[in-house]
Amino acid sequence: MPRRFGGTPESPFKFDPDSARPGFYAPIIRPMIRFQNVAKTFRRARVLDGINLEIGLGERVALIGSNGAGKTTLIRCLLGEYTHDGEVAIDGLDPRTNRTTVLGNIGFVPQLPPPLKMPVGQLIDFSASLCGTDPQHIKGIAQRLGLDVDAVLSRQFVRLSGGMKQKLLIAVALGRDATVLVMDEPAANLDPEARKIFFELLAERQHNTTMIISSHRLNEVSTLVNRVVELDLGKVVLDDKVADDVSLAGILACRIVVKRAEPAFAKALGAWNFVDQGDGLVWEGTVSGPDRLRFHGMVARYIALISDISLNEAAN
Repeated sequence: MPRRFGGTPESPFKFDPDSARPGFYAPIIRPMIRFQNVAKTFRRARVLDGINLEIGLGERVALIGSNGAGKTTLIRCLLGEYTHDGEVAIDGLDPRTNRTTVLGNIGFVPQLPPPLKMPVGQLIDFSASLCGTDPQHIKGIAQRLGLDVDAVLSRQFVRLSGGMKQKLLIAVALGRDATVLVMDEPAANLDPEARKIFFELLAERQHNTTMIISSHRLNEVSTLVNRVVELDLGKVVLDDKVADDVSLAGILACRIVVKRAEPAFAKALGAWNFVDQGDGLVWEGTVSGPDRLRFHGMVARYIALISDISLNEAAN
């Protein structure tokens, strides 16, 4: 039976000299993910150049950088897809030599959906069997994200829309009992309501799961994470821990008053599920805390039209 992540086969205790109680033995705390002097070369081009990172349980890391910075290569080394110099370990295990155990405990959302011709129902059953998960659990997550699973069970995955594919891939990743989630632009094709549910799903696991979220743009993921790692030319150029000022599950109540009814703005607010409170002049709705920057960006395009706006944390 594969070892569950989070445990250690070695002695689980060590002497803690800083403890207030002499002789107290504290649990060993080791990184969930470790990159040690990792380097990778393709055709004499150095893509990764001495990466050293340690990521602990519960950390939510934004992996950012421009195209060619090395993000995808680092993720593929983490997943055991590439040979490389240096060492990579997930909960102390090498992802290449312990591939089945490691991959069985990782949830992965790729940036580009694979061109699978497998029917959706078969894909869900196959994915569930790989990690011992109930297929209904995956279906339930997909439905929470707004995907009508029953209506597409017999449809080939490749024939789904971009948003449908993304919801299903997220459901497959979150449907397993994984301690590590690796996600590449995970919310790129999601509508605002699905994004809000996605953040809630992540919030349910934020204390017992390590998350790596890769993105080209920090503003897309900044409110999801508590640490930012930037790569450039295969090197770590920034490693910064940020404050958890807004919960992943936080909800903001918003009220917008406009000077005149504007169909384009009404359509934009409708996409965020805002409700017209009177002749297109007063709008009310909610925004998930991690999505507030995207919402501000949308509203900013119509700033000359707005006479009043309030955005406050909603009561539980």
